[in-house]
Amino acid sequence: MKLATVHSRAIVGIHAPEVVVEVHISNGLPALTIVGLPEAAVRESKDRVRAAILNSHFEFPARKITVNLAPADLPKEGGRYDLPIALGILAASGQIDADALANKVFIGELALSGALRPVNGSLPTALALKHSGATLVCSPDNAREAALVEGIRIQTASDLLTLCNHLAGLASSEEAMAEAIEPLTTADGYIPDLEDVRGQHQARRALEVAAAGRHNLLMIGPPGTGKSMLASRLPGILPPMSEQQALESASVYSISHQGFDPAQWKRRPFRAPHHTASGVALVGGGSYPTPGEISLAHNGVLFLDELTEFDRRVLDVLREPLETGSITISRAARQAEFPARFQLIAAMNPCPQGYACDGKDLCKCTHEQQKRHQSRISAPLLDRIDIHIEVPRLDKSALDQHAPKGESSAAVRERVERAWRMQMQRSGKTNAELNSKEIEQHCRIGAAESRLLEQAMDKLKLSARAYHRILKLARTIADIADSERIETPHITEAISYRNVDRFRQA
Repeated sequence: MKLATVHSRAIVGIHAPEVVVEVHISNGLPALTIVGLPEAAVRESKDRVRAAILNSHFEFPARKITVNLAPADLPKEGGRYDLPIALGILAASGQIDADALANKVFIGELALSGALRPVNGSLPTALALKHSGATLVCSPDNAREAALVEGIRIQTASDLLTLCNHLAGLASSEEAMAEAIEPLTTADGYIPDLEDVRGQHQARRALEVAAAGRHNLLMIGPPGTGKSMLASRLPGILPPMSEQQALESASVYSISHQGFDPAQWKRRPFRAPHHTASGVALVGGGSYPTPGEISLAHNGVLFLDELTEFDRRVLDVLREPLETGSITISRAARQAEFPARFQLIAAMNPCPQGYACDGKDLCKCTHEQQKRHQSRISAPLLDRIDIHIEVPRLDKSALDQHAPKGESSAAVRERVERAWRMQMQRSGKTNAELNSKEIEQHCRIGAAESRLLEQAMDKLKLSARAYHRILKLARTIADIADSERIETPHITEAISYRNVDRFRQA
């Protein structure tokens, strides 16, 4: 009877807890049993592992083999345990040296030929190993993603036989093993520029304010006025992602069905789900929870076009993550938490017919119909959107090809970055993320500004949450103006960004 131990990692949310693969070979009828809460893909690994071992010119023991995936109460899914199970069987049967497996972590799915296939979640696995001193052994396709984490050692192999030869110390296999993978650099490519937007000066200003403080934004206007165009330009005026932010966003994609695309490294995500999307599509879910659109937009932008066409219950699932920056998904089998610190940008038509209120000769909707149309969005969700602006139909002169273009994204981004630096030095976070205590500390206003805000509260019947969001918005406007103090013009502009509140009181 022989026992071998191999180390691997599971995926729970964006975390990678340790899994110890224990393989025991004993006398008895030939059989391979896997225990430790394996799901279907893990249970099926017994056939893949057997074929891979035989096709790699090793002997598959004709004895009773028990594989335990510890801890036993952690559900195991996917084909990532194929490689450690195969190595455990070979070590327990004496075909490879068990000591060669020490201080290494193995992940990978095996083809029937013994070839090593990539699996999801190599980046969270690499992050979990950063301070452990262990070497990650994976497929070449996973190595470039894992190499985004500095300070860990990575080895790759194309197949089981090459890996086993390397573990045995055969010189001929050293050249087939990669131990140094060139890290990714920031990808180049076209990013939509703000100078393409004609006219819409107020909307451009609101977009800059939203970017400078990471505020949520709602644009209201008829079709064809540039709402979607403006939204797609927001990532181009946001400051570059930090290394930590880039790793967090890449980790979410790494565990998703889409996988991580190296071309998107350090690019802020821009997600635009269709209005038929379900609540599960937005927040994530499934028997084994996977990230939804709000997590895929982490550290980036979530754009909801045709906001009033979304199911109201679907929109209301956004309320909690907008406040907390994360989402916890609980299922009968397991629970997972995903990051969801996204910037919400939404667009909607002002009435069911879709025409602008300034085109009353075309609009046949009554005022009550318009109010019912806008009431499809709950007040608590609107409260969480700092900026509400109108995007009116463009004047013909603005469409003239000879008309001067507006400011470029680079020029606007320069002011946005300066405002971000001020916020980081002052509170270590953007203004939109300030809590109540921090608002009192960093968003102090004078008596005149306080009276102005109180009048707006009474007239627009604003909630306490809206009051605090106006203060944070005014703080951002002051930062753009490089002002230490929030002054009356800053409060006035912040109040002017509550168009929906004014419409509801009309």
